[in-house]
Amino acid sequence: MTTYVYGIARGERTGLPDGLTGIGDPPLPVRVLGEDGLCAVVSDCPERLRPKRRDLLAHQQVLAEVGKRSAVLPLRFGSVSDSDEKVRAVLAEHADRYRAQLRRLDDRVEYNVKAMHREDAVIHLVLAENTELRALAEADRATGGGSYQQRLRFGELVAEAVREREDRDAVLVLDTLTPLAEDSRPGPESTGWFVNLSLLVPRSGAEDLLAAVGRLAEAQPQLDLKANGPLPPYSFVES
Repeated sequence: MTTYVYGIARGERTGLPDGLTGIGDPPLPVRVLGEDGLCAVVSDCPERLRPKRRDLLAHQQVLAEVGKRSAVLPLRFGSVSDSDEKVRAVLAEHADRYRAQLRRLDDRVEYNVKAMHREDAVIHLVLAENTELRALAEADRATGGGSYQQRLRFGELVAEAVREREDRDAVLVLDTLTPLAEDSRPGPESTGWFVNLSLLVPRSGAEDLLAAVGRLAEAQPQLDLKANGPLPPYSFVES
């Protein structure tokens, strides 16, 4: 049977709780493979591995348990090796590089912060800031809403102003939060969010980061901010 790998940690053992299980239906027991002062946290791999919600959560839960006890290099869901022996061979081959990464990530966690606009609030804000838009809105109201072309033009101008505000607010979010992190990485672009930012912070600095997110949201009510963490430092592991 192939070997499913959750992550890599220091030492021959990680002190995982007895009975810890991971992916699979039924859930498969998690075990540790030690080699050259490192260990891989693994389980057997089901014959049909699919990114089901239960397995995705199980993968993350195993890494969370490891991370409570030691620095961990998390692998992405679906990391599979041919055998336990192959895993040990890879640990030995890349031991120096893995140890260097573990030192860098020791007692560090990842937070992901996303930002989008609250639609009503940002439109109110751009109208308040833009005298031309306010004048057009008032002129359209005075003529019963304006013609179709006037309404279309007004909508285009508002959309352009909102995009400009997104650019400004993205800089504001980054300038506020990145100084609180040791490292940062942009996340993949996604619909709706104009900021998707991963931050590497010491565990002791997590409260400061979350407090800064809260203050920013309070000071800028047009922002809808979501902070997710603490997470294993997926975004900061070198491939």
